[in-house]
Amino acid sequence: MVTLGGFVVALSLSGVLAVPLEQQVTLQSSLARTPLPIANPTKSFWINSPGANPLAKEGSTGPLTTAADVCIIGSGMSGISAAYKLSEEAGLRVAVFEARDFCSAATGRNGGHLTTYVFQDFHNLANKYGVEQAKAGFALENYTSHAIVKIIEDEGLEDVVNLVHGGHTSIFMTEALEAKRRKDYEEALVAGMNLDAVKWHSKEEMKAAFGTSYPAITFDAYNFWPLKFVTQLYRLAKERSASTFGSLVLHTNTPVTGVLPSSDSGKWDLITLRGSVSCQYVLHATNAYAGHLLPSMRGAAGIIPTRGQVVAIKSKNTGISSWTNSQGEYWFPRPGGDPDQSLVILGGGNSAARGEEAPVTDDSVLNPRVGQALRKFFPKIFGVEEREPDMEWTGIMGYTAMGDPFVGPLLPLQKDTKGQYISAGLSGHGMPRAFSSAQAAASMIIADIKNETWEAPEWLPERYLTENRV
Repeated sequence: MVTLGGFVVALSLSGVLAVPLEQQVTLQSSLARTPLPIANPTKSFWINSPGANPLAKEGSTGPLTTAADVCIIGSGMSGISAAYKLSEEAGLRVAVFEARDFCSAATGRNGGHLTTYVFQDFHNLANKYGVEQAKAGFALENYTSHAIVKIIEDEGLEDVVNLVHGGHTSIFMTEALEAKRRKDYEEALVAGMNLDAVKWHSKEEMKAAFGTSYPAITFDAYNFWPLKFVTQLYRLAKERSASTFGSLVLHTNTPVTGVLPSSDSGKWDLITLRGSVSCQYVLHATNAYAGHLLPSMRGAAGIIPTRGQVVAIKSKNTGISSWTNSQGEYWFPRPGGDPDQSLVILGGGNSAARGEEAPVTDDSVLNPRVGQALRKFFPKIFGVEEREPDMEWTGIMGYTAMGDPFVGPLLPLQKDTKGQYISAGLSGHGMPRAFSSAQAAASMIIADIKNETWEAPEWLPERYLTENRV
């Protein structure tokens, strides 16, 4: 998080959080309970396209699970990735709870990128955490991308989840930002990082190839349909659990309103409007909404809910690459467009929001200023005509002060929570981090169940761990 022109800004490949400095006092002191997700969110391309969400209402009626070994709160990429990891253990009973429809929060409302950082912000990270820990952050993202793609390819799901291996193009809107990235690149090379896939392109080359007058870099990346991947991951986890005499159940539209000590010593009772559920372990995979159940996640020291806005709009077909610019916009043409025009998923525009998007949990409305910025973006970048979007929606991200998620036991951050864990606070850069962060948290639960010492994987940055966030 840096200060630029009077704004505190958290930059990511999928968004920008801009909050005027005078609002920081509000954020620092805002310890009110985070609301549950809004019941009537805007319609997202990923969720509301016909047939896209077959698990939408799964487990929302009928009998409620009464007991489980592990209860997971949240059914997005984090929650279901944790369930997938837990399904490796024979005989475990796992239950997933979702306040709204399946995967209806950030994972179902984002930009569809599976784009890792390759060296971005290396200078600052190395200065703050040391070279090896800076490298660990990039290693985690590479692990995430490779692991997700391996599952997709091993299961033959490329077409099902619309996986596109098209690379990524990041354009620089100012010379200063290009110079900053060159410094990051050079220092990462000296540190021994493999950046062979990174190519630098002059503004003349970009003008000739794409009709935009900004220099850029390109590197390896993917895009996909996140909801469809999470749907398939749930199916795989459920099948694997059943094959080892365990179980995995999902209860959508079942908000958890409390987590209380059980009368059965050492266990927890999840409180819902449909009844209570007894759990040995609880994993909070609720990202922006973590502060609803966890006082430690409220205010600036925890997770700040932040609204982002996205459109699906027909515009110039720039090929199969995903794109970002250095000011927070992100986009990619959907596969199957004609040679001249494609349906493009475009998000960002938060620089026009005047700091109104944080702390915000309401994804039932649009910000008209952000909408106008998105409509004018392609005409500015590519010189094309301005158009109205086919769809427009918002979603709520969860930002932390340091821009990294909380991963691990809650106990270091909140007393009397033994058996509760968290993987949340992805800070607008979730697709390359949520899967692996949640798997790390799940592996801690598995180690505790087995009474074993948990060993951190080499790719997990120490700064993510809750024990280092006190």
